[in-house]
Amino acid sequence: MARSDGDSWEITESVGSTALGVASARDAETRSANPLISDPYAGHFLTAAGEGVWNVYRFDGEPSAALLEAEPRLIERVAAMRSYVACRTKFFDDFFRDASAAGLRQAVILAAGLDARAWRLDWPRDATLFELDLPKVLAFKIGTLDAQGATQGVRHVPVAVDLRDDWPAALRAGGFDAGEPSAWIAEGLLPYLPPAAQDLLFERVDALSVPGSRIAVEGFGEDFFNPETLARQRERGQALRRAAEEMQGQEIPDVADLWYLEKRADVGEFLTGLGWQVTSETAQALLARHGRYIPADLPDATPHSAFLFAQKAG
Repeated sequence: MARSDGDSWEITESVGSTALGVASARDAETRSANPLISDPYAGHFLTAAGEGVWNVYRFDGEPSAALLEAEPRLIERVAAMRSYVACRTKFFDDFFRDASAAGLRQAVILAAGLDARAWRLDWPRDATLFELDLPKVLAFKIGTLDAQGATQGVRHVPVAVDLRDDWPAALRAGGFDAGEPSAWIAEGLLPYLPPAAQDLLFERVDALSVPGSRIAVEGFGEDFFNPETLARQRERGQALRRAAEEMQGQEIPDVADLWYLEKRADVGEFLTGLGWQVTSETAQALLARHGRYIPADLPDATPHSAFLFAQKAG
């Protein structure tokens, strides 16, 4: 189902189902022999959502013959994406830990999805974490964890808002202080925003950030949006989706249909132009730094992305 202005979704639909898929990968990593991260809450979301394609990262043993026929290297591809999500999660977890150690006490997650950082990370006692996402996503996350008796380790302020709308006003209404330095993250978000909305997002972050503020971003460049790359991914995924749909009895969206694929600004250059000092690391370098390696003959096994850290100068 293609995107449209003002669209919304249940957690098991459209963009919501991708949040469950990421939770599935975090859960699988947490339960692995040598986990890079720990997310004891991810499995609760999957249980609450029920059966669905998002559980592909959690299968134990051999996949079905139908899935292997559609994608003979499915096990390797699943392992690659598990590693990618684990390293990505650790990157942003470490970002918040470092920001807290540097004295920042306001943190903001743009499109918080189903990551339970308010519950699973150690935060300073006087810290506040603002989580922005659609009302249904936040309600599902908080309701699921409340039902499990989970408690936050930080002052947690959910801000139910669409990032295509006036989210700065909603953030301020939640108690955000634009006069204090803040730590921001944008994880797994940007392809789901139109290019103009991406620019506006960072302009708004800049306007709300005093010098010393920090931001970490999962950025996507030309390689990610390359038509040839996307065509390969669609062709490879079509047979796999058909096989999974027959097993699940439900339609499975092509994730590329959920993205806005128009040419967009380079995030690092954009932030530099706004006066931020930017460093970046490719996804391949990030994985290698954590001892995770993808087979060289497994094309497009993980997103063509880079991970950026930026601090506002002044």
